[in-house]
Amino acid sequence: MEQQIAKMQKDLIRLKWYAGVLTLLFMITGLFAFTNSGETRFKEITAERINIVEGNGQLRMVISNKERSPEVLAYGKALTPPIPGGNRPGLIFFNDEGTENGGLVFMGGKDSSGKYQATGHLSFDQYNQNQVLYLTYADSNGDQNTGLHIDDWQTSPAFWDWRAEYKKAQQLPAGAAKEALLKKLMEPKAGHKAFAQRVFVGKDDSKTAMVMLADRMGKPRLQLLVDSAGTAKLNFLDERGNITYSLPK
Repeated sequence: MEQQIAKMQKDLIRLKWYAGVLTLLFMITGLFAFTNSGETRFKEITAERINIVEGNGQLRMVISNKERSPEVLAYGKALTPPIPGGNRPGLIFFNDEGTENGGLVFMGGKDSSGKYQATGHLSFDQYNQNQVLYLTYADSNGDQNTGLHIDDWQTSPAFWDWRAEYKKAQQLPAGAAKEALLKKLMEPKAGHKAFAQRVFVGKDDSKTAMVMLADRMGKPRLQLLVDSAGTAKLNFLDERGNITYSLPK
């Protein structure tokens, strides 16, 4: 009987030590989790898509391959008619309201005939409109256009509403009414286009380096050029595209 009591006392001591060690391990684990602040470190991640979200789950950025790239969203919802995803690998940005407002996309490759297409595009959108500041490299089998673009976009209506109206107008039967509506959508105010390229700094397909400034209708009015042969020129143009003054003369 005494031997059984002694054995039970030893077992109880072992249990106390076991419970103490487990408690210490739990405390260390909890302390590590607290000091780590929820951060998890990886040396390498392989993924088809990563969504960066706010604490409330709202989308702020998507990093994806081509197939899993997101459709265009406004206030977190698809446009009507939609602009589908699945066609632009890279990064897509979303503003505080869940509306797409730019991104970095890139592609390149050869087709069955051996000709290649390559693009790189970094853009930032005007609020509730389309891109107004973007860097683009576009190469169609050696036919290149590369540079910085600055565009004008109307402030209203929102891009998706304007686009929906334009798509509807395109479906109308051919005729004067259709052409008048399309012109009104493209030029809502006399002398002001709904959108127009105002500045281009880059290189065109003729290997000419240039700075181009345009008016509110997107018509070039000032050109600073250095062509592929090294000849420099400064041109002033009228609204019809005619050169009114040039240096050197």
